[in-house]
Amino acid sequence: MDDLRGAAWHKSSYSAQQGQCVEVALGGLGQVPVRDSKDPHGPVLLFPVAAWEAFVMAVREGDFPA
Repeated sequence: MDDLRGAAWHKSSYSAQQGQCVEVALGGLGQVPVRDSKDPHGPVLLFPVAAWEAFVMAVREGDFPA
C-alpha cells in the first residue's frame, strides 16, 4: 500500500470530541493505515488487519484504562 492519495480516511466521532484524533483508511490489501488527523501529510502506520481487529476489540471490551 504505497499510494494512499486516494484513500478514504475515517475518524472516530469520539476521538473528534476529545481532540485526540487518529484516522483510519479501510479497504487496503491486508493492511490498515492509521495516521494523526492533525498531521494528514505526516507518517502513516500500517497494521496487519488481524492486529487492527484485535486492537479494536480490546478497546470495545474496555481492556485499556481510561
